[in-house]
Amino acid sequence: MCEILVARTGRHQQRYESGFRLVAGCIPYRYRDLDGSSCKNSKKVVEVLMINSPSGPGLLFPKGGWENDETVQEAALREAIEEAGVRGKIVKFLGYYEFRSKTHQDEYSPEGWCRAAMFAMLVEEELRSWPEQNTRSRKWLTVSEAAKSCRHPWMRDALIGGFSDETTTSGGSAAV
Repeated sequence: MCEILVARTGRHQQRYESGFRLVAGCIPYRYRDLDGSSCKNSKKVVEVLMINSPSGPGLLFPKGGWENDETVQEAALREAIEEAGVRGKIVKFLGYYEFRSKTHQDEYSPEGWCRAAMFAMLVEEELRSWPEQNTRSRKWLTVSEAAKSCRHPWMRDALIGGFSDETTTSGGSAAV
């Protein structure tokens, strides 16, 4: 059975609060063995998944509008599927980040202000096809590489705040 995934479009269900467009996003991550073995006690490095933006240079984490018919966690997971083609589980809330969008100004947020709820998401599945694959590419990076590649300072802050240690020795979580 082939599942067809379609990205949501439009603003008719978009959430707003106090002049801010509400956004949900995540930092998808995985563990990679440093020595190539799959031994439980081998040293592992945290890698995060970033995507390109069709509107300019630099890399981003999946994020988008939080809609009225979903929780903020559901919105973050949906954006990960639509924009990056990954599924996983939310492990930790990283915080709220405010930013100004140059492309999403409307009657409810004429200045383009957005408030993003960001989460750490442990990737469980990387999809072969996803809704935005024709306009986005994905790239696995170490935390330090990702910090240098981040297009937006607020995304870099979420990354550094949530992923302070890039390695772990027992398969445990270095990210959260």
